[in-house]
Amino acid sequence: MKIDFKYQGLPWNILFSPGAIKKLPEELSKLGYKRALVLSTPQQVNQANDLAALLDTACVGVFSDAVMQVPMETVTAAISAVKDLKADCSVSIGGGSTTGLGKALAIKSDLPNIAIPTTYAGSEMTNIWAITEAGRKTTGRDIRVVPNLTIYDPELTLSLPSHIAGPSGLNAMAQAVVNVTTKNMNPIISLLALDAVRSLSKYLPLIIEQPGNLKARSAVLYGACLAGASLGTGSTSLHHRLCHTFGGSFNTPHAETHTVLLPHSVAFNAAATKEGTRQLANAMEVNDPAVGIFKLAKIVGAPTALKDIGVKEADLDKAVAIATEKELENPEPVTKERLRLLLDNAYHGKVPEAV
Repeated sequence: MKIDFKYQGLPWNILFSPGAIKKLPEELSKLGYKRALVLSTPQQVNQANDLAALLDTACVGVFSDAVMQVPMETVTAAISAVKDLKADCSVSIGGGSTTGLGKALAIKSDLPNIAIPTTYAGSEMTNIWAITEAGRKTTGRDIRVVPNLTIYDPELTLSLPSHIAGPSGLNAMAQAVVNVTTKNMNPIISLLALDAVRSLSKYLPLIIEQPGNLKARSAVLYGACLAGASLGTGSTSLHHRLCHTFGGSFNTPHAETHTVLLPHSVAFNAAATKEGTRQLANAMEVNDPAVGIFKLAKIVGAPTALKDIGVKEADLDKAVAIATEKELENPEPVTKERLRLLLDNAYHGKVPEAV
């Protein structure tokens, strides 16, 4: 057996347990931070205010204007708040929008960030940042955006409604799937990714059926953590390029975009990633993982068609052009013609197939 790989971990600092949020003041003190700015979306401002109250004098304010796709305008406003309040760190509570803002502050102003995810985005485990400006989403990797502390408290996800939980979990699964269905499989990353897939595919339907099942909620949050870790030390490909294209240029909802496109991306790359596709099928206990992901989306009530998340058929040609503007590293060769067929299938919500 030939073993040949390279792996470099990220500086994760993780606290995972029910009720873990109560330990935030103590953990913040250990890190030496005394002037935290709490970040949230407008919808989660109450949670942000509760967090500010928990931190007491260690919190200097709440910035509750985080939105999806991390617009540059929002980043600029948050940087002003950081300067005015003399914050020495940010504490983001929420999903990918809030975590993304914390990362943007880290990359733009070197502000340490603490992440408290309340969805299954998984982005808190990556070194990937993204900012949208002038209709284009710019992404990059930088170790500075890895949170100085991530607190996973499954109890915070108990109130996450099913229509958000389903797509959020599938968004996490996408991060794992792209690092299994790849030509350059890495044994350590594969372990993380496949365990994430097993946990997410098994327990996502259960949290839809039993929203108050803390064991299932914990398992899905654990899966999201591992999925994010696999992406943080792994790679992206066609799938993430397409998701960033639709999110950045057409403002589609992030998790739902991943949900719709993932099965079609898996089908597209299946011929070039036979071993990874086989392992993915085994982890999901299905014959065809592309179809399995498609069916899982339906089971958890997530959208399966681009037309159902705000995309117009007239947008597809523009999306192809944007997605192919820059060279793309992908297991299966990408042409505009094949990409257009993939998007047509995804637009209409067809069962995924190779194109």
